[in-house]
Amino acid sequence: MAIGRPLNLTPNIATKNISVIATAGQTLFTVNNGYKINEIGVYRNGTRLVDGRDFTALDGSSVTLLSPATVGDVLEFSVFDAFNIADAINSVGDQVIDGDLTVTGTLTGGTVTGAAIGINSAGTVVGAAKTLNFIGTGNTFAMRGNTVDISIAGGGGGGGLGTAIDYDDGTTSPFSYIDRYVTVEQNIVLDTSNAGVSTSLIVSVIPEVTIASGIAVTVGAGKTLVIDVLEIADL
Repeated sequence: MAIGRPLNLTPNIATKNISVIATAGQTLFTVNNGYKINEIGVYRNGTRLVDGRDFTALDGSSVTLLSPATVGDVLEFSVFDAFNIADAINSVGDQVIDGDLTVTGTLTGGTVTGAAIGINSAGTVVGAAKTLNFIGTGNTFAMRGNTVDISIAGGGGGGGLGTAIDYDDGTTSPFSYIDRYVTVEQNIVLDTSNAGVSTSLIVSVIPEVTIASGIAVTVGAGKTLVIDVLEIADL
């Protein structure tokens, strides 16, 4: 056992011990792979030396004895190589984890900031978002296991036609509206790929649909495009 003040290490501290045999009058020793400044213990023939009184270690790579060694002296360097914390997610206070965090079990409680939620439409994944913002009234939400079923009223679906108009107190009035004008700004083909696999009607509740210059709207076989289904132009 070394004589002098011993090293008291916890299991978290990784160390390495390097031993060399001194030559006559040697004062300068190189520590293989270096060390962290103020994180090295130096022993001479089993006796621990005092930093600043018996040696200096200032550059992270070499140790200088203040009294020259004699031939055959054993110099041992105990290097505090790293401080390792295993499985240490702090149980109290804030903590930052640098890098990806993979959870194989269930993450319970709290708020996950910045996380994204997958969005499905009729069972098909359409993307992911951090915020879902539903505008208008008549929208309903229902939890079904880990899935939220969303029903949207208005706009020709979900039990309504048009956008509801509320009273000042937020209750529903008997009125709703649709925009009178709309412009088709991109080419579109209305066929079995997006308008049903069989003969079907393709309707617009907006009475005045303008096709922008250079834009083509193609109605496929078996499809009928109906404009002004509400006959608002006759009011």
